[in-house]
Amino acid sequence: MSENFAWLTPSHGVMLALLLFFAIAHSGLAALRSWGETKIGARAYRVLFALVSIPLAVVLITYFFNHRYDGLQLWQVQGVSGVKPLVWSLSALSFFLLYPATFNLLEIAAIAKPEIHLYETGIIRICRHPQMVGQVIWCIAHTLWLGTTFTLLTSLGLIAHHVFAVWHGDRRWFKKYGDAFLKVKERTSIIPFKAVLDGRQTLSWQEFLRPSYLGVTGFIFLLWWGHPWLMQVTAKAPW
Repeated sequence: MSENFAWLTPSHGVMLALLLFFAIAHSGLAALRSWGETKIGARAYRVLFALVSIPLAVVLITYFFNHRYDGLQLWQVQGVSGVKPLVWSLSALSFFLLYPATFNLLEIAAIAKPEIHLYETGIIRICRHPQMVGQVIWCIAHTLWLGTTFTLLTSLGLIAHHVFAVWHGDRRWFKKYGDAFLKVKERTSIIPFKAVLDGRQTLSWQEFLRPSYLGVTGFIFLLWWGHPWLMQVTAKAPW
Protein backbone atom coordinates (compact mmCIF):
# COMPACT_ATOMS: atom_id res chain seq x y z
CA MET A 1 0.00 0.00 0.00
CA SER A 2 1.21 3.50 -0.80
CA GLU A 3 2.55 5.49 2.15
CA ASN A 4 -0.15 8.07 1.41
CA PHE A 5 -2.78 5.46 2.37
CA ALA A 6 -0.94 3.77 5.23
CA TRP A 7 -3.71 4.99 7.55
CA LEU A 8 -6.32 2.91 5.69
CA THR A 9 -6.41 -0.03 8.08
CA PRO A 10 -8.26 -3.29 7.31
CA SER A 11 -10.77 -2.36 10.01
CA HIS A 12 -12.27 0.22 7.63
CA GLY A 13 -13.24 -2.54 5.19
CA VAL A 14 -14.42 -4.84 7.96
CA MET A 15 -16.72 -2.13 9.32
CA LEU A 16 -18.17 -1.46 5.87
CA ALA A 17 -18.86 -5.18 5.47
CA LEU A 18 -20.49 -5.38 8.91
CA LEU A 19 -22.65 -2.34 8.20
CA LEU A 20 -23.76 -3.77 4.85
CA PHE A 21 -24.56 -7.15 6.36
CA PHE A 22 -26.54 -5.55 9.18
CA ALA A 23 -28.46 -3.32 6.74
CA ILE A 24 -29.37 -6.26 4.50
CA ALA A 25 -30.46 -8.42 7.46
CA HIS A 26 -32.37 -5.67 9.28
CA SER A 27 -34.11 -4.07 6.30
CA GLY A 28 -34.56 -7.43 4.60
CA LEU A 29 -36.40 -8.88 7.57
CA ALA A 30 -38.50 -5.71 7.78
CA ALA A 31 -39.44 -6.09 4.10
CA LEU A 32 -40.39 -9.74 4.62
CA ARG A 33 -42.43 -9.05 7.74
CA SER A 34 -45.88 -9.40 6.17
CA TRP A 35 -44.92 -12.65 4.45
CA GLY A 36 -43.13 -14.00 7.50
CA GLU A 37 -46.03 -13.29 9.85
CA THR A 38 -48.31 -15.39 7.67
CA LYS A 39 -45.90 -18.30 8.06
CA ILE A 40 -44.94 -18.23 11.75
CA GLY A 41 -47.12 -15.52 13.32
CA ALA A 42 -46.45 -11.94 14.41
CA ARG A 43 -44.93 -12.75 17.80
CA ALA A 44 -42.58 -15.44 16.49
CA TYR A 45 -41.46 -13.19 13.67
CA ARG A 46 -40.73 -10.38 16.16
CA VAL A 47 -38.59 -12.83 18.17
CA LEU A 48 -36.79 -13.94 14.98
CA PHE A 49 -36.20 -10.29 14.06
CA ALA A 50 -34.69 -9.61 17.50
CA LEU A 51 -32.57 -12.78 17.48
CA VAL A 52 -30.99 -11.67 14.20
CA SER A 53 -30.77 -7.90 14.73
CA ILE A 54 -29.59 -7.68 18.34
CA PRO A 55 -26.49 -9.92 18.03
CA LEU A 56 -25.49 -8.12 14.82
CA ALA A 57 -25.92 -4.76 16.55
CA VAL A 58 -23.78 -5.95 19.49
CA VAL A 59 -21.04 -7.02 17.08
CA LEU A 60 -21.21 -3.64 15.31
CA ILE A 61 -21.05 -1.65 18.54
CA THR A 62 -18.22 -3.74 19.97
CA TYR A 63 -16.16 -3.51 16.78
CA PHE A 64 -16.74 0.25 16.63
CA PHE A 65 -15.65 0.75 20.24
CA ASN A 66 -12.50 -1.31 19.72
CA HIS A 67 -11.43 0.41 16.49
CA ARG A 68 -12.79 3.92 16.93
CA TYR A 69 -9.30 5.47 16.84
CA ASP A 70 -8.17 3.56 13.74
CA GLY A 71 -7.10 5.39 10.62
CA LEU A 72 -6.18 9.01 10.11
CA GLN A 73 -6.82 11.57 12.85
CA LEU A 74 -8.65 14.29 10.92
CA TRP A 75 -9.06 16.66 13.88
CA GLN A 76 -8.59 16.66 17.64
CA VAL A 77 -11.02 18.72 19.72
CA GLN A 78 -11.27 16.61 22.88
CA GLY A 79 -9.30 19.19 24.81
CA VAL A 80 -11.34 22.14 23.58
CA SER A 81 -13.51 23.73 26.25
CA GLY A 82 -17.20 22.99 25.89
CA VAL A 83 -16.84 20.16 23.36
CA LYS A 84 -17.37 17.32 25.86
CA PRO A 85 -20.66 18.75 27.26
CA LEU A 86 -21.80 19.40 23.69
CA VAL A 87 -21.08 15.81 22.66
CA TRP A 88 -22.89 14.40 25.72
CA SER A 89 -25.85 16.72 25.16
CA LEU A 90 -26.16 15.73 21.51
CA SER A 91 -25.82 12.05 22.42
CA ALA A 92 -28.58 12.35 25.03
CA LEU A 93 -30.84 14.11 22.53
CA SER A 94 -30.17 11.38 19.97
CA PHE A 95 -31.46 8.70 22.36
CA PHE A 96 -34.73 10.58 22.89
CA LEU A 97 -35.21 10.34 19.12
CA LEU A 98 -33.79 6.85 18.62
CA TYR A 99 -36.09 5.41 21.29
CA PRO A 100 -39.23 7.59 21.20
CA ALA A 101 -42.05 7.09 23.69
CA THR A 102 -44.39 6.13 20.86
CA PHE A 103 -42.86 2.64 20.85
CA ASN A 104 -44.99 -0.03 22.47
CA LEU A 105 -42.54 -1.96 24.65
CA LEU A 106 -44.92 -4.90 25.02
CA GLU A 107 -44.98 -5.29 21.24
CA ILE A 108 -41.19 -5.03 21.02
CA ALA A 109 -40.93 -7.83 23.56
CA ALA A 110 -43.58 -9.80 21.62
CA ILE A 111 -45.75 -10.00 24.73
CA ALA A 112 -48.49 -8.15 22.87
CA LYS A 113 -49.07 -8.88 19.21
CA PRO A 114 -46.65 -6.67 17.20
CA GLU A 115 -48.39 -4.31 14.80
CA ILE A 116 -47.44 -1.62 12.29
CA HIS A 117 -49.05 1.55 13.61
CA LEU A 118 -50.01 4.64 11.65
CA TYR A 119 -50.12 7.72 13.87
CA GLU A 120 -49.03 11.34 13.99
CA THR A 121 -48.85 12.09 17.69
CA GLY A 122 -45.98 12.67 20.08
CA ILE A 123 -42.55 12.69 18.48
CA ILE A 124 -44.10 12.08 15.03
CA ARG A 125 -45.51 15.61 15.12
CA ILE A 126 -41.91 16.81 15.20
CA CYS A 127 -40.41 14.28 12.80
CA ARG A 128 -41.95 11.35 10.94
CA HIS A 129 -38.68 9.39 11.12
CA PRO A 130 -37.15 10.21 14.53
CA GLN A 131 -34.79 7.24 14.49
CA MET A 132 -33.05 8.54 11.37
CA VAL A 133 -32.65 12.02 12.87
CA GLY A 134 -31.47 10.54 16.17
CA GLN A 135 -28.87 8.44 14.35
CA VAL A 136 -27.60 11.47 12.44
CA ILE A 137 -27.23 13.45 15.69
CA TRP A 138 -25.43 10.52 17.36
CA CYS A 139 -23.06 10.24 14.41
CA ILE A 140 -22.33 13.97 14.40
CA ALA A 141 -21.56 13.92 18.13
CA HIS A 142 -19.24 10.90 18.02
CA THR A 143 -17.50 11.91 14.80
CA LEU A 144 -16.84 15.35 16.29
CA TRP A 145 -15.42 13.82 19.46
CA LEU A 146 -13.26 11.10 17.89
CA GLY A 147 -12.26 12.78 14.62
CA THR A 148 -10.90 9.64 12.90
CA THR A 149 -11.47 8.30 9.41
CA PHE A 150 -12.81 5.06 10.91
CA THR A 151 -15.48 6.95 12.86
CA LEU A 152 -16.34 9.10 9.85
CA LEU A 153 -16.72 5.99 7.68
CA THR A 154 -18.91 4.32 10.31
CA SER A 155 -21.08 7.41 10.64
CA LEU A 156 -21.57 7.76 6.89
CA GLY A 157 -22.53 4.08 6.67
CA LEU A 158 -25.04 4.35 9.51
CA ILE A 159 -26.58 7.50 8.06
CA ALA A 160 -26.84 5.91 4.61
CA HIS A 161 -28.68 2.93 6.08
CA HIS A 162 -31.12 5.13 7.98
CA VAL A 163 -31.78 7.31 4.94
CA PHE A 164 -32.61 4.14 3.03
CA ALA A 165 -34.83 3.07 5.94
CA VAL A 166 -36.82 6.31 5.56
CA TRP A 167 -37.68 5.40 1.98
CA HIS A 168 -38.21 1.76 2.91
CA GLY A 169 -40.45 2.58 5.87
CA ASP A 170 -42.61 4.99 3.89
CA ARG A 171 -42.96 2.37 1.17
CA ARG A 172 -44.14 -0.28 3.65
CA TRP A 173 -46.57 2.12 5.32
CA PHE A 174 -48.05 3.07 1.94
CA LYS A 175 -48.36 -0.59 0.97
CA LYS A 176 -50.27 -1.31 4.18
CA TYR A 177 -52.36 1.88 4.56
CA GLY A 178 -52.52 3.43 1.09
CA ASP A 179 -54.18 6.86 0.96
CA ALA A 180 -54.42 7.04 4.76
CA PHE A 181 -50.61 7.06 4.91
CA LEU A 182 -50.38 9.69 2.17
CA LYS A 183 -52.56 11.98 4.27
CA VAL A 184 -50.31 11.44 7.31
CA LYS A 185 -47.28 12.04 5.09
CA GLU A 186 -48.75 15.37 3.97
CA ARG A 187 -49.28 16.45 7.59
CA THR A 188 -45.83 15.43 8.86
CA SER A 189 -42.23 16.07 7.90
CA ILE A 190 -38.90 14.28 7.93
CA ILE A 191 -37.02 17.48 8.78
CA PRO A 192 -37.63 18.13 12.52
CA PHE A 193 -40.23 20.82 13.29
CA LYS A 194 -40.79 21.64 9.60
CA ALA A 195 -44.43 20.52 9.73
CA VAL A 196 -44.91 22.52 12.94
CA LEU A 197 -43.41 25.67 11.41
CA ASP A 198 -45.50 25.16 8.26
CA GLY A 199 -48.67 24.96 10.34
CA ARG A 200 -49.38 21.37 9.39
CA GLN A 201 -48.90 20.24 12.99
CA THR A 202 -49.51 21.73 16.42
CA LEU A 203 -47.41 20.48 19.30
CA SER A 204 -49.19 19.03 22.28
CA TRP A 205 -46.69 18.85 25.12
CA GLN A 206 -49.01 16.63 27.16
CA GLU A 207 -48.26 13.83 24.68
CA PHE A 208 -44.67 13.80 25.90
CA LEU A 209 -45.58 13.34 29.57
CA ARG A 210 -45.32 9.56 29.42
CA PRO A 211 -43.53 7.05 31.67
CA SER A 212 -41.51 5.70 28.76
CA TYR A 213 -39.64 9.00 28.49
CA LEU A 214 -38.59 8.55 32.11
CA GLY A 215 -37.25 5.16 31.06
CA VAL A 216 -35.21 6.72 28.26
CA THR A 217 -33.90 9.36 30.70
CA GLY A 218 -32.88 6.64 33.14
CA PHE A 219 -31.16 4.74 30.34
CA ILE A 220 -29.17 7.86 29.37
CA PHE A 221 -27.93 8.36 32.94
CA LEU A 222 -27.12 4.65 33.22
CA LEU A 223 -25.14 4.82 29.99
CA TRP A 224 -23.29 7.92 31.20
CA TRP A 225 -22.43 6.19 34.47
CA GLY A 226 -21.42 2.88 32.86
CA HIS A 227 -19.62 4.26 29.82
CA PRO A 228 -16.07 3.60 31.17
CA TRP A 229 -17.08 0.08 32.22
CA LEU A 230 -18.58 -0.54 28.78
CA MET A 231 -15.29 0.45 27.14
CA GLN A 232 -13.42 -2.02 29.35
CA VAL A 233 -15.82 -4.89 28.62
CA THR A 234 -15.80 -4.43 24.83
CA ALA A 235 -12.00 -4.12 24.85
CA LYS A 236 -11.82 -7.77 25.94
CA ALA A 237 -13.30 -8.88 22.60
CA PRO A 238 -10.49 -10.25 20.36
CA TRP A 239 -11.70 -8.30 17.32
